[in-house]
Amino acid sequence: MKLSKFKFNLPTEQVALYPAHNRDEARLLVLNRKTGEIEHKIFKDLLQYFDDKDVFIFNDTKVFPARLYGIKEKNGAKIEVFLLRELNHELKFWDVLVDPARKIRIGNKLYFGEDESLVAEVIDNTTSRGRTLRFLYEGSYEEFRETLYKLGETPLPKFIDRPVEPEDAERYQTIFAKNEGAVVAPTAGMHFSRELMKRLEIKGCDFAYLTLHAGLGNFREIDVEDLTKHKMDSEEMYINEDCTKIVNQAHLAKKHICAVGTTVLRAVESSVGTDGLIKPFEGWTNKFIFPPYNFTVADRLITNFHTPYSTFLMMVCAFGDYDCVMNAYNEALKEGYKFGPYGDAMLIL
Repeated sequence: MKLSKFKFNLPTEQVALYPAHNRDEARLLVLNRKTGEIEHKIFKDLLQYFDDKDVFIFNDTKVFPARLYGIKEKNGAKIEVFLLRELNHELKFWDVLVDPARKIRIGNKLYFGEDESLVAEVIDNTTSRGRTLRFLYEGSYEEFRETLYKLGETPLPKFIDRPVEPEDAERYQTIFAKNEGAVVAPTAGMHFSRELMKRLEIKGCDFAYLTLHAGLGNFREIDVEDLTKHKMDSEEMYINEDCTKIVNQAHLAKKHICAVGTTVLRAVESSVGTDGLIKPFEGWTNKFIFPPYNFTVADRLITNFHTPYSTFLMMVCAFGDYDCVMNAYNEALKEGYKFGPYGDAMLIL
């Protein structure tokens, strides 16, 4: 499978700048991958497609305010710092990306906040853009985190071309977000409202939760035509025994198992055994899924509409059949569906 197979023209006006007013009222394209049939619905209509003891698997990762703006010592140049992950709790070491990167050297100090109350020192250059920062802060760790998060903003992808607003802190997040660590939201899960979850519960559906902290590697450009040569960035994930029990029981009972988002699909496929059952997992995955691929656990997928050439799109094509999915994308473009994290959704049966 070649990179060029995932090219399509996405008009700028079809990238959603804002989410639907109500979470569960985005549009929903329903694709039957066996027949190719397409239906046009509203997200809360997915109730029609699930029954007693069917399972939804959700990613309960929580996005943190990862984008900071600061200035460089001496020359006052503006620097964007994107927090990727905390490396050392006690020493306050963070793995970050900086932009522009070319002027940042080991030993440089960066100042954040209007009163420059937060200071960081560059202690390592790891890649062309990557750096390790040590935050210099005298107070308690809790105060440090509070300060850091107060100064940070919601890390909307750059292709959502507008300033970040206060409402984004809540909307670029699922209602069940619990375990902090993601810089990319599990966007399919953002369509679930409390009302919809309750109605699914009343219908007898079961919910399982795992954690995969999605990183910026999902937006990294693929620079090889042959997809077998692309290496995914590793992402931290956790699957506990409660999750495996709910999913495996449904699998053995031949109930529908719906992966809510590509991050869930990747996590499940990273933890499945040769017996087709998922196992508890704590660690990292760099699994890259693209067509052709045989999925063993989930038989349904909820996902947003993704950008051209993205690894998300490749995974969706692996699940829903390349021709079926690309045909559905053409239909979505024609019908004015919105793309991206704040866009509309697709249910693949």
